Amino acid sequence: MNRFGKWVALCVSIGTLAAGGDALAFGNAESSGSEGAKAPATSEPVKVEKAKGTDAYNVSETYEKAGKLDKKTVVVRGKVVKVSKGIMGKNWVHLRDGSGDAGKGTNNLVVTTQDEPKVGDLVTAKGTLYKDKDFGAGYLYKVIVEEATVKQ
Repeated sequence: MNRFGKWVALCVSIGTLAAGGDALAFGNAESSGSEGAKAPATSEPVKVEKAKGTDAYNVSETYEKAGKLDKKTVVVRGKVVKVSKGIMGKNWVHLRDGSGDAGKGTNNLVVTTQDEPKVGDLVTAKGTLYKDKDFGAGYLYKVIVEEATVKQ
C-alpha cells in the first residue's frame, strides 16, 4: 500500500474511534472520545497470579514503573476483559489482574498483538512497553504494551 493509502486507512480507523464505534477500545487512553472507548466496568473481582521471570510485572507495576520500563520487554499475566480486532492492523486486548486502581485507570492494561485471545481467557502477554504513547486524535496512553505475543 502506498503512503496515501496508509494515511487514508489511518484516518478511517481514527474516524471509527472518534465516532465511538466498537472497533477499538482504548482502555487507558486519555481522550475526548466517547465512553464506549473504555474497557467495560466489571462488578466481578479479578484476581490473577503474577507472571514468573525477570521481566514479569502485574498491571499496576507497569504504571508505577513506566519510566524505567519504557521501550523494554515486559511480561504480564491477566484476564482478557475486551478484545477489538483488526484496528490499524492489530488486535487490541485489555488485560486485568486485580491490581491497580480503577479510579486512576491503572487497573487495565492495553496490549496490541496479532494473536486473538477471547474475553475471559487467562493469558500471558510479552511485548514492549511504551510510556505516554500518542496515536493522535487525542488518544494518548499512559502505558501500552505493543507487538506482544499473547498465550494461554
